[in-house]
Amino acid sequence: MSSSFEKYQKRRLISSYFSVVISISLVLFLLGLLGLLVLNSKKVADYFKEQIAITVFLKDSAKEVEITQLKQSLALAEYTKSADFVSKEAAAKEHQETLGENFIEYLGENPLQNSLDVYILADYVTPQKMEEITNELKSKDFVDDVIYDKPLIAQLTENVKRISFWVLVISGIFTFIAVLLINSSIRLSIYAKRFTIKTMQMVGATKKFIRKPFVWKSVRFGIIGALVAMTGMGLVLYYLNQSFPQLQLLSDPILLSILFAFILLMGILITWLSTFIATQRFLNLRTDDLYY
Repeated sequence: MSSSFEKYQKRRLISSYFSVVISISLVLFLLGLLGLLVLNSKKVADYFKEQIAITVFLKDSAKEVEITQLKQSLALAEYTKSADFVSKEAAAKEHQETLGENFIEYLGENPLQNSLDVYILADYVTPQKMEEITNELKSKDFVDDVIYDKPLIAQLTENVKRISFWVLVISGIFTFIAVLLINSSIRLSIYAKRFTIKTMQMVGATKKFIRKPFVWKSVRFGIIGALVAMTGMGLVLYYLNQSFPQLQLLSDPILLSILFAFILLMGILITWLSTFIATQRFLNLRTDDLYY
């Protein structure tokens, strides 16, 4: 009978420890995913910004040397990511493929112009800087017109600011929730041992001596939970990098290392602090209060 009861107690204990580790792992995993979002939100925004091009239409009278000089000056410009020359013949072919008919035969001539598609670095994709770049390009005598999607630039800039603000707010709220959830799991685990804590105190054990094994055990749970969470984050990160290689999610190993170290530190710190507070609470309770 005694052996059966001991096995039952052991199973309950293992189940309790397992629940604590799983709770810590899930919370830290979600916190890590949010950290990945925060770290890569600018990178994602920059990627979409750099897909917007300024199209420079050249006059038919533009000389080849002038076009070459413009391409070279754009290549050296601090705001340029890339500049591609599109001949009027290539533009006509592309339009024919899009429309599904030969409009040149219908019109009798090619009305399109030679052009340059200039892709701008993300830091310069703002309404003010784009306007400055456009005015600079329009000042060339052989440039007929310069266009870009102004409403899209304005909307994208505004949305990036709004999203960045809310990502930071949600990160703060979620971090607070993560602390509360891990703290609750640890407190429930310590609550089951409250009579053991009080018994040790009554036979003369010091508070430090009583707290030490509980704190170290919880810290080990925190480390295990953090390792499980980091494994999950690594798998998610690998999958996203394979699915969206253009985002280059693995291009900055230092930032990723800092994030993983932060998750490990959070696992240790929260479990240590929660266990310290929980054991201290039961150590300070009167024996009669343990039943409530």
